[in-house]
Amino acid sequence: MKKEDIIAKMAETKIVPLFYNADAEVAKKLVDACFAGGARVIEFTNRGEKAVEVFENLLAYCNSKYPELALGIGSISSVAQAKQFIEIGAHFLVSPFINEDLAKTASDNDIFWTGGCGTITEMQTAYSWGVPLLKLFPGNIYGPAMIKGAKAPCPWLQIMPTGGVEPTEDNLNSWFSAGAMCVGMGSKLFAKKENGEFDYDAIQEKVSISVNIASRY
Repeated sequence: MKKEDIIAKMAETKIVPLFYNADAEVAKKLVDACFAGGARVIEFTNRGEKAVEVFENLLAYCNSKYPELALGIGSISSVAQAKQFIEIGAHFLVSPFINEDLAKTASDNDIFWTGGCGTITEMQTAYSWGVPLLKLFPGNIYGPAMIKGAKAPCPWLQIMPTGGVEPTEDNLNSWFSAGAMCVGMGSKLFAKKENGEFDYDAIQEKVSISVNIASRY
């Protein structure tokens, strides 16, 4: 999947669910719920011992069932990890920080990559490396005002906050009215039942509501 296609999907649906689960079958059901709710870009985070195994299984599933879905891998912290997931076939890569070697690796392999930024300088630095969308992370520390403040002098920056994003009208309105292009959303999106199991219907509903709110911007 081409970089520009993934960015276009992010700009269109604006909601990027992200999660990790060590059970491939559960991961597939989570993707099913997110896709049914309207998500077209999903990030699976590289945060567990089974991440590679599950992601490879999940990618094959998504490529077959949801060819229009962009499935990326998050929490990439080294070039070695990036190359491993590029080899597997990840559609895009996300890191918690910016790193020029990671940016170059992604560019050399013609794959979309973005990393967490906390200052305008970091955002502009990544942008100068050819990164078209900057991840504001952790979003709950900086808040929507950071996006508004960054885009005032640098309107060319496209920003995706992750962390502190909730599937509520007030929260989403605050991010998008500040100028966010899209948002990454994790645990707040993945509702669970009282017994601790995922509530897939509730997840689908939360995604759908979030996509609908985002569509106003």
